[in-house]
Amino acid sequence: MEFRVHHILKNTKVEGPYTRYCIWFQGCSKHCKGCWAKATWDFKKGIKYNTDDIIQDILNTKNIEGVTFLGGEPFEQFEALYEIASKVHNNNLGVLCFTGKNYKEIKSKYSKILSFIDLLIDGGFEEKNIDFSRPWVGSSNQNYYFLSNRYKTDIIKKYKNKVEINIKKDGTVFINGMGDFNKLAENFKIHTQVTCKNSAQSI
Repeated sequence: MEFRVHHILKNTKVEGPYTRYCIWFQGCSKHCKGCWAKATWDFKKGIKYNTDDIIQDILNTKNIEGVTFLGGEPFEQFEALYEIASKVHNNNLGVLCFTGKNYKEIKSKYSKILSFIDLLIDGGFEEKNIDFSRPWVGSSNQNYYFLSNRYKTDIIKKYKNKVEINIKKDGTVFINGMGDFNKLAENFKIHTQVTCKNSAQSI
């Protein structure tokens, strides 16, 4: 089955507990005000992948505890999400899924996937309720649902929001994790300018 992906990180430590394989689904119709992932909104963009290839790649990736799905909105490509989540869960990998929808809607419309998700984090980003005090979320309306015994509720106290900065071979910078991205981008821009200026002076 084909589905659209915005980005894949095969090894990340900031998108849930432990080390994870992370898939950003492409496409979201919610369009939360203040969302810093607007590049994931357009359903026509991203890269097409085959679910079988992704599943095989996940299972071949070493030293990961689990998989994280986010976006975009994973549930807007539900069949692909279900296929991947069920297969990796049955291979003893933890599954964490973010959604802008609320748990009541997920339980009503997508209940068959819930047995394959260990931790569900619901709720769209709310700019008026911005809050980075809890791990992996950016506003106070978002909720954690522990749907299995794999992760304990006290894990929330063990982790803090962090970000990773990945620089590709073509120079593209990809920042993931959770925090004040606007402030981070400005600081990164300033630091980069200073570094370039200093480098130019040393030549």
